[in-house]
Amino acid sequence: MANEIPFPLYHKNARKNTIQRALDTTLLFLLISLLFYRLLSLKTHGFVWLLAFLCESWFTFFWFLIVNAKWNPVDIKTYPQSLEPRFPELPTVDMFVTTADPVREPPIMTVNTVLSLLAVDYPADKLACYVSDDGCSALTFYSLVESSKFAKLWVRFCKKYKVQVRAPFRYFLEDPISTSAPNLEFKEEWEKIKAEYEHLCLKIKEASRKSAPCNLTHDFAVFANIETSNHPTIIKIISENCEEDVPHLVYISREKRPKYPHHFKAGAMNVLSRVSGLMTNAPFMLNVDCDMFVNNPQVVRQALCQLVGRESERDMGFIQYPQCFYNATKDDPYGNQMVVLMEYIGRGLAGLQGPPYAGTGCFHRRKVIYGAWPGKAASIN
Repeated sequence: MANEIPFPLYHKNARKNTIQRALDTTLLFLLISLLFYRLLSLKTHGFVWLLAFLCESWFTFFWFLIVNAKWNPVDIKTYPQSLEPRFPELPTVDMFVTTADPVREPPIMTVNTVLSLLAVDYPADKLACYVSDDGCSALTFYSLVESSKFAKLWVRFCKKYKVQVRAPFRYFLEDPISTSAPNLEFKEEWEKIKAEYEHLCLKIKEASRKSAPCNLTHDFAVFANIETSNHPTIIKIISENCEEDVPHLVYISREKRPKYPHHFKAGAMNVLSRVSGLMTNAPFMLNVDCDMFVNNPQVVRQALCQLVGRESERDMGFIQYPQCFYNATKDDPYGNQMVVLMEYIGRGLAGLQGPPYAGTGCFHRRKVIYGAWPGKAASIN
């Protein structure tokens, strides 16, 4: 009996870049010609010509590096539908969300980020979401507790109707009821979910106006008379994946002491890695900032197609997703969308060894962060 051909998980397609390469080659020839002309005429024109030669040489060198980075752009096509046939036992994934200030980063923004992660198209028992709060805010914890109740409705609704954008604040900006002809059941559920989300926003808004979001008792007692820059570690399991189809949700506020550096986001990521290693210890980790959301529910499966589809783990350490921005101005005159960086240079670097880590929107192998599995660290030491 012949061996079956395994399902492909991803494919790297080189983009046609003939015209751009011809233009870049022509420009390189012109720049080199200019430099030779400057060099041969130095004795005639003196210091000003030398200064121009040095500036143009630096420009040529920098331009050459940019062209080299985008010389071989590629598109990576993933096949998430082939993931489970190849790996019936899907790997677990830990998702990290970092926030630091409930004033500059309103909790409702963090809540939307968390909800979009909890609702991704992946088995809930294979996911865990950890929220790092460097502001040690009772308001942030209260918002996450309330959002965990809404998540039970939101996750079920998204998976039932295959919602594409799973951050509620973006999803409810459009009215699918008025733009299409949905069935009666969808219309009733949509209105119910929207009303529940608006109620959640109202509760968080009212809580933010108070000195304390609620009575600081029971789980909230640790926030009574606490100092944001001087407090012990706080770890709270907000929800567990038991019967509801919702991933684990864990709140973490790491220890801070005066005169001891906490290293900002890097320190928070270090604590998230260690705590998750003791609790769920997933082989893959996703980190996002609190002002981001998932705009594709297949994001976990697509990343794993590349991470587990390699012959060797050493071939790929992390998957960096590009960032997209909503509500941009027309034609983006200030370049806020970073199209050149994300679309051209990023895809060009993907044709080399891949883009650098951007600090957010990235899937890591835990081995890359640890250097070994947590259980083997002691034997190595």
